[in-house]
Amino acid sequence: MKNFVRKVPLVGAIAQALHSKLMDHVLTFPGSAIYWEKRYRSGGNSGAGSYALLAQFKADVINRYVSEHGVRSVIDFGCGDGNQLLLAKYPLYVGYDISRTAISRCRHLFQHDASKTFRLMSEYKGGRADLVLSLDVLYHLVEQDTFEDYMRLVFGASSDHVIIYSTDFEDTRGHDGMHVRHREFTQWIRDELPEWGLVKSLPNRYAYRWYSPKGSRSEFFIYRLRDKHPKVEPSRF
Repeated sequence: MKNFVRKVPLVGAIAQALHSKLMDHVLTFPGSAIYWEKRYRSGGNSGAGSYALLAQFKADVINRYVSEHGVRSVIDFGCGDGNQLLLAKYPLYVGYDISRTAISRCRHLFQHDASKTFRLMSEYKGGRADLVLSLDVLYHLVEQDTFEDYMRLVFGASSDHVIIYSTDFEDTRGHDGMHVRHREFTQWIRDELPEWGLVKSLPNRYAYRWYSPKGSRSEFFIYRLRDKHPKVEPSRF
């Protein structure tokens, strides 16, 4: 294969260019926290999942869940720029993010809404809520230790309900960018946090397809504590 690449000038040139671009990206990727702060500071947003049809889909599911289960308080680890939150109906909400710029945007956007508070992740002091959210965050935590610390933080902050919206398959190749690493996080939870049971999962209303790239690979996964709900069994809804 190597000889073939060398012998065919066009193929070789393309391969070398792709390899060079990939290596430049690998060598310059600053880490998840720095990446997102730079992205927001330069005018970027939370991504397509927090806008348009995908944002409405997430809001429909979570708002219904909050209403049906009498959720009184919500913590969101990874609130981003706040656009998703414009569609939310939560009695009391605290949003955390690693980006100072994102938190500043959220505070400005919701400055007249006393039910919502925004803080940096470093300011979290152990508060708990009925429901903890993690929406389109897990696959952006490319560092293994960051991922594991975050997962323990999410479940440790909940008194009963956790809703995760993410991909759930293994892929460390960086095909979606060096700021993305897909993991089969449900297996990690089974191994590391067995006290939590997956009670419901929901496929995406706008699932990603090669002919419909505006869709998403993320799905909903809802967890509850087994000691409060000993008969929990995974189900699709």
